[in-house]
Amino acid sequence: MEMIWQTLQLAPEYLRLIELKDILDMAIIAFGIYHLLRFVRRSRSGQVVKAIAFIVVAMALANLWRLRVIRTVLNNAMELGIIALIILFQPELRRFLEQMGSGKIKELFVAESYSNDLETAIKETVDAYAALSRDKVGALMVFERRTLLDDVLKTGTALDCQVSAQLLKNLFWNKAPLHDGAVIVRGGRIVGAGCMLPLSGNVNLSRDLGMRHRAGIGVSENSDAVVAIVSEETGSISVAVNGMLKRHLSPDTLERMLRLELMPAAEEEGRPTAAARLSSVLKGIKGDDLNGKEDP
Repeated sequence: MEMIWQTLQLAPEYLRLIELKDILDMAIIAFGIYHLLRFVRRSRSGQVVKAIAFIVVAMALANLWRLRVIRTVLNNAMELGIIALIILFQPELRRFLEQMGSGKIKELFVAESYSNDLETAIKETVDAYAALSRDKVGALMVFERRTLLDDVLKTGTALDCQVSAQLLKNLFWNKAPLHDGAVIVRGGRIVGAGCMLPLSGNVNLSRDLGMRHRAGIGVSENSDAVVAIVSEETGSISVAVNGMLKRHLSPDTLERMLRLELMPAAEEEGRPTAAARLSSVLKGIKGDDLNGKEDP
């Protein structure tokens, strides 16, 4: 407590030493760190950053409690940390340098606006999948979330257009050039078609699942994407999330799942609260009493 009191007493002296350039300097550093952390969070390296933070905290605790063996092991491991970080973050570093060289550095720090594009994309996707399922036309759509799929986009044809049912039916038509690959949706807009996805390494998958389903499960294992699939053999609609596949969905169920996974905040806002549900029940009971109805 004495140390804290002394620090508070000296605080006015420290504040007098701060100049405008110091505030500007700290603001720029804080701005850079904030957006760097946000960029890492949107990439697949978020878990790696958490592991690094855990190691740093463990080192601090080992030094504080004088755990010599743990401190020695962690210190020796961190000596190769720079090389390990370069290897682990190679795709992110390359993307950063490519966008900085092409004058697109702003894209790293500015979040995409989803607006109403995502709402339209879900509606058009459900309409298209209902028709594709009826006609038994295979389809594979990947709805990107926080994890960017730039490596996957490079394997296909880059696009930039709104999602529409007619366009999807044309893309997945069995004689179309891009029908074999996946359509990538980012922020409610189609950004790629004919993209090749990594296959799932899960050996416990059912043998009746084809390459389209295995690819959909594979990309959902390696990212937080939501994948919608139509089977070419049966016309069945499936959705893959976090490596789990939900099969034999109706168009209405597909729409509910896409809204729940892609627009959870909107779903929560549109859902009646407990108070509203209770009020509705009470009104119904009161109305039945006035009309002289009895419960069956």
